[in-house]
Amino acid sequence: QVQLVESGGGLVQAGGSLRVSCAASGRTMSMYAMGWFRRAPGKEREFVAAINWSGGSTRYADAVKGRFTISRDNARNTVYLQMNSLKPEDTAVYYCAAARKGVLGVTTTAADFGSWGQGTQVTVSS
Repeated sequence: QVQLVESGGGLVQAGGSLRVSCAASGRTMSMYAMGWFRRAPGKEREFVAAINWSGGSTRYADAVKGRFTISRDNARNTVYLQMNSLKPEDTAVYYCAAARKGVLGVTTTAADFGSWGQGTQVTVSS
């Protein structure tokens, strides 16, 4: 398994940008497809973005398409989520996750992810 730690969350005004990072330790991150999920107050955790092991394939939730970009730097064992044009609706705890061993293709299903970070709070004010 891989251990994940998110960072970079904070308070941002609507329309602003923020980049959250996820640092991995343990198993080499390049072995896993990676994803970002979020949980807003009073709501269930939802898929945000995912990227395959090589970074050549990505998927995004409709709510963030065109605004968010997921990327990875396997050499640094880090995955990123660049968030632009932030909206108050984006306020949530953002979690990164590593897909279960053997799931190397891009996936949007939470059950396919076996390792999760602690989350980082992103708050967007209007």
